[in-house]
Amino acid sequence: MPKQATIDKKQALVNEVKEKLDRAVSIVLVDARGIKVDEDTVLRKKFREAGADYKVYKNSILERAVEGTPFEGLKEHLKGPSAIAISYEDATATAAIIDKEKKTVEALEFKAGFIDGVLYDAEGIAAIASIPPKEELLSKLLGSFQSPMGNFARVIDQIAKNKTE
Repeated sequence: MPKQATIDKKQALVNEVKEKLDRAVSIVLVDARGIKVDEDTVLRKKFREAGADYKVYKNSILERAVEGTPFEGLKEHLKGPSAIAISYEDATATAAIIDKEKKTVEALEFKAGFIDGVLYDAEGIAAIASIPPKEELLSKLLGSFQSPMGNFARVIDQIAKNKTE
């Protein structure tokens, strides 16, 4: 393959990653070493269902793509085979999927991640992965708001009934 064609192909990959990073709300890097094809296929499907991308790129491509972006801190974690999971909607979705799949895919390990403008190491991403999804947190919050209001309404109702008796 001519040298210019190779350079053009690599630049196209860098541009592809940059485009994804521009839309990203979170990024999680994982060690892709030892993941079997069938396990990888299951992971990709789960990420697609969650509105996220999961792909293995050469580290040199990822390094060039994050250069000059807010995600530049990920460069120091690009050692060994790396897969990148990019979420476009829920910031914790990719980390949660990986955390759940780690129980059955032993080779899957966090390397680092970027969530809400903050770079986390493997331990930080693992901690974030244990946070329930946004919808669940919102429903718990709503429930905590409704409970005191319901109790207040019952007390007022009882006071009103006692005054009429």
